[in-house]
Amino acid sequence: MPPAVYVLGLAIFAQGTSELMLAGLLPEMSADLGVSIPAAGMLISAFALGMLVGAPVLAVATLRWSRRTALLAFMAVFALTHVAGALAPDYGLLLATRVVSAFVYAGFWALAATTATSLVPADRRARAIGVVTSGLTVASIIGLPLGTVIGQQLGWQSAFWAVAAMSLLALAGVAATIPGGRPAAAQAPSIRAELRVLADPWVWLAYGTTILSISALMGTFSYLSPLLTEVTGLAAAWVPAVLALYGLGAFIGISVSGRIADRRPFGTLYTGVIGLIAASVALGLAAGSPLLAVPLVLLLGGFGFGLNPALNVRVFTLAGQAPTLANAVHVSAFNAGITLGPLLGGLAIDAGAGFTSPTWIGAGLGVLALGAVALAARGAPRTAAVPAVPAAERPAPVPQAEPPA
Repeated sequence: MPPAVYVLGLAIFAQGTSELMLAGLLPEMSADLGVSIPAAGMLISAFALGMLVGAPVLAVATLRWSRRTALLAFMAVFALTHVAGALAPDYGLLLATRVVSAFVYAGFWALAATTATSLVPADRRARAIGVVTSGLTVASIIGLPLGTVIGQQLGWQSAFWAVAAMSLLALAGVAATIPGGRPAAAQAPSIRAELRVLADPWVWLAYGTTILSISALMGTFSYLSPLLTEVTGLAAAWVPAVLALYGLGAFIGISVSGRIADRRPFGTLYTGVIGLIAASVALGLAAGSPLLAVPLVLLLGGFGFGLNPALNVRVFTLAGQAPTLANAVHVSAFNAGITLGPLLGGLAIDAGAGFTSPTWIGAGLGVLALGAVALAARGAPRTAAVPAVPAAERPAPVPQAEPPA
């Protein structure tokens, strides 16, 4: 991998730490800002909302910019919003900074994936995406607990200062390693070609697969903490360690799948979804036993995050030479899944179904995702043969890396 790919992973680590760390700082922020904990939780929801809409909007707005310029602009704004957040005198301004920071984070994420794949040969795209995405998994293992400890010991504002400092470090890395310059006129991105990709129903099937897969993962993951304490019987002090184990599984899963998804994209999808279903079902059945439940959390993270490189490379394959907007909408699809899974799990718990109910909802969503994968695999020859853009605007057809199921 070129050094630039690892720099992009570092940038995602810095931004991902910001995305995750508020979950561990809500009590402190609630008390300091004089708002309820649910109101403080809206800072997390605001971030998710900014992520949902930011990627496609910024993809169109910066389509003719050089990737280096756009990445630097996004990173600079992200750092400044965290300085503003650390200095925010009230809840309203802090909420606004969270929306803006998530907005540019989504734009950076979409462009980082596109940039990483452009810097490597076609047979290493999934691996490059895996390196970039691993920044978020490392953030869940290191950034989340570290940001929580810093915020608890030195005040929540100090965690924002730390993220701003990491963001500036990543900005310097991007400036030093990402090639500059605008594309030549013949290679400049075409809004028409980008929009034509979005007219392809197979691209939307790929988005649907992502929404269902991520919903299946997040439906189970989002309520692990109460499941572990109320059903498994673990002390609350052990929950961060178990969540770190989930992060370790995620890191292993994304590292392994990133090396094989280019050669066997559908094989990776089948393995990940079936493993996710099995882990969710097993966790629902064995939640009362710590000896069984804790290792299953590792498998949940491994199979769930192992899907990411294959989901991403599928969209890049379908998009051809017009990947920017397609990938940006794919970022929104990820965030739609992140929103849908916890929503359905929460409704089940509120209905009195218990803290194991999200695992069954996750398994059910996984079954739907498996059906979407099977449908996409059956249509794979057709998607390879029918280009997303006119012949004058597209590269040579990309052959399928494996035979369809």
